[in-house]
Amino acid sequence: MHSHDPLRYVGDMLAWLHQATASEKEHLEALLKQVTMQGMEENMQEVVGHITEGVCRPLKVRIEQVIVAEPGAVLLYKLSNLLKFYHHTISGIIGTSVASLLLTIEEMHILSKKMFFNSLSLHASRLMDKVELPPPDLGPTGSLTQTLSLLREVLASHDSSVVPLDARQADFAQVLSCILDPLLQLCTVSASNLGTSDMATYMVNSLYMMKTTLALFEFTDKRLEMLEFQIEAHLDTLINEQASYVLTRAGLSCIYSCVQQHGSEQGPLSNMPSMESSSLKAAMVQFDRYLSSPDTFLMPQLNFLLSAAIKEQIFRQSTELVCRAYGEVYAAVTSPANGYKDPESVLHRSPQQVQTLLS
Repeated sequence: MHSHDPLRYVGDMLAWLHQATASEKEHLEALLKQVTMQGMEENMQEVVGHITEGVCRPLKVRIEQVIVAEPGAVLLYKLSNLLKFYHHTISGIIGTSVASLLLTIEEMHILSKKMFFNSLSLHASRLMDKVELPPPDLGPTGSLTQTLSLLREVLASHDSSVVPLDARQADFAQVLSCILDPLLQLCTVSASNLGTSDMATYMVNSLYMMKTTLALFEFTDKRLEMLEFQIEAHLDTLINEQASYVLTRAGLSCIYSCVQQHGSEQGPLSNMPSMESSSLKAAMVQFDRYLSSPDTFLMPQLNFLLSAAIKEQIFRQSTELVCRAYGEVYAAVTSPANGYKDPESVLHRSPQQVQTLLS
């Protein structure tokens, strides 16, 4: 039977032991009802402790067999929590005096927990052995998805009624550093050969997956904050990249660079090559095309983002940057020092109109 469900096998043994210990204690209580003496409870606990001594060896052997069979991280974790629970329950019957049964259960609890963390570390080191490249759609890799589902299973298998809060919190912290730190490293390594926008998109998608997984569980706030912080950094990259993508395709890129680099000692801007009125008018034709359908001026990478909210944010903030750039160009062209005759006919829209069209 235990080969099918090792957890149930151990659970049944422990449940039986719990029951047997309780009934042994009841028999003793009935037997010694007539005798009233000091220290009765301690004596009784000691006797029950002795009675249960015989089961320690076979119990240990059987639980060790289950652990050594490498049943996988989730099962080892459930097993360690189950042993913790029965340690607590049985100590309620036989006290915490030095009963071999409790020592055995404690020892098995420690062993299964140690094997659980070994199993997690092994999983993590295997990930780093064979780093998977990001898929063409810049979504999370198979190994990331698989590891996050392992993490979800582990965290979900923690029955909160069993283990006290502080112990649970310590467990979670250790599980998270065992799994998340290698995962973050894995993403960074696998993204290392990508171009700027591809890398930022891939990292945002991977971090977003981690974030949505962790958001389902308690004690993850610190980690969520850290992931949020990392996502923001990559978002800045994508916002700037999207803004320069638009400026290039809307014909404003070179003009904006000239405006930014131009010093008054160089004389009027209108005398600079490619900054004469006719060039600006030609650029405005392209810019108008952008204003009439800004949605078509979208970096292909943005369509790969898993989160619609994140895509929306990048679109909004990059559009603000484009408006700001146009504002600077407009200010330069309408400045009398730059020598444009009838500047309003060159740039026929005010920054305010551009902003209105884009909002």
